[in-house]
Amino acid sequence: MFVKKYILASATPFATPYYIFTGQFPGPVFMVVSGIHGNETGSIRAAQELVNMLMRRELSIQKGTLIIVPLVNIKAYRKRSRGVPDLNRTFPRKSNTTARHPLAAALFQLVQRYRPAWYLDLHEANGLSQRNAKRLGQTLIIQPGSRGVSIVRHIIKNINSSIANPAYRFNLRLRELPGSSRTATARIIGAKAVTVETCWSLEHALRVNYQKDIVCRFLKIAGLMS
Repeated sequence: MFVKKYILASATPFATPYYIFTGQFPGPVFMVVSGIHGNETGSIRAAQELVNMLMRRELSIQKGTLIIVPLVNIKAYRKRSRGVPDLNRTFPRKSNTTARHPLAAALFQLVQRYRPAWYLDLHEANGLSQRNAKRLGQTLIIQPGSRGVSIVRHIIKNINSSIANPAYRFNLRLRELPGSSRTATARIIGAKAVTVETCWSLEHALRVNYQKDIVCRFLKIAGLMS
């Protein structure tokens, strides 16, 4: 496995690192981003820990290419805020439009350069979806009609079988969110794009573990990890 570190939006106030892990054998491009909202610390920690585990060779990419941007919105993270404007409403809505924020533009340029087959956007939300269908905590969200829906269902089924408390189990949501990085990547690149939402009310370490577990499950199904 080969590793390279780069800077997204370099020479700007939004500069933040990203990492590319390349396996020994050909395979798909898989992208993971976190920290589009600066107050979602469980997902940010999970992405950072995954980077550290890969750097220490505790995890390894055998096939394909994995790109991780562990902390997209570093300015919002320093304030532990969602961010103003909400970065996840500023991505392109159609192929002939541009992002409405320089950081969203830089991130989407990276997406366009590598054209990932899979795109995971790690987030956190209020409320447990098992207790309230209007809440997004403990959900995986994907575009209606996406080729990845059956795989997401499979991952939810498997991870839920390992969660003893029924209230903490995950649900599937089929939704578009114009202006979000997920919907932009699905619409414009054609990626199987998924938002992962853990619930803020759960213990921080538990949320981090759920996020890492879900990413690794996707990486294995996509063939990057054994």
